[in-house]
Amino acid sequence: MAKMTSKIPSILQDQIKKGISSLKRSGIIAYPTDTVYGLGAGIGYPQAIERIYAVKERQLDMPLPLLVSDIYQITTLAKSVPPIARMLIQKYLPGALTIVMPASSSVPDIITAGGKTVAVRIPAHPVPIALIKGLGTPIVGTSANLSGQPSALTAEEVYSQLGDKVDFIVDGGRCLGGKESTIIDISGEKPVILREGAIPSAEIEMFIKKIKQEATQECA
Repeated sequence: MAKMTSKIPSILQDQIKKGISSLKRSGIIAYPTDTVYGLGAGIGYPQAIERIYAVKERQLDMPLPLLVSDIYQITTLAKSVPPIARMLIQKYLPGALTIVMPASSSVPDIITAGGKTVAVRIPAHPVPIALIKGLGTPIVGTSANLSGQPSALTAEEVYSQLGDKVDFIVDGGRCLGGKESTIIDISGEKPVILREGAIPSAEIEMFIKKIKQEATQECA
């Protein structure tokens, strides 16, 4: 599993505490990640999640991704974690890969938009990890921008798009990733890359091909 090399600067610790407090009050907050700024609410706060749809002007039939702090939280959200998903997790997470898997019954319909899958990611950034651990649950990890507009890489860019509609913005400086995560759906018979982002599709496809070749050799 990839390692997070950065620690939380002391100047950010108070902001993180305020962010957690806002989440616990059913608020929505923006925060830096290893890719772009995220817009989040706790998974157990449906009114806050509804606000995210409204603030982003996002269609209600579009599911929301979730950020988690570890693989255990993934196992609580996914109905099953097949071997290929575990290998992708081990290879790329924490990092810029979002994995779509069959959702467990614990995932609210407002997150899945009534569908049967859930998109999850472990970010390689200490701020969202601290927020998740402080709240005690996964948080929504959608990009902090208006739907169809460029992703925000700074707190200023978040404010310019969303303004006072967000309860709190954790200002962690510019996001070094600069690109949204790559999304792969492993819920069907074959893995499908739904969006190419920070990790090139070709790299992931090569990794999956290697996994399948090794599995074939073991069965031979």
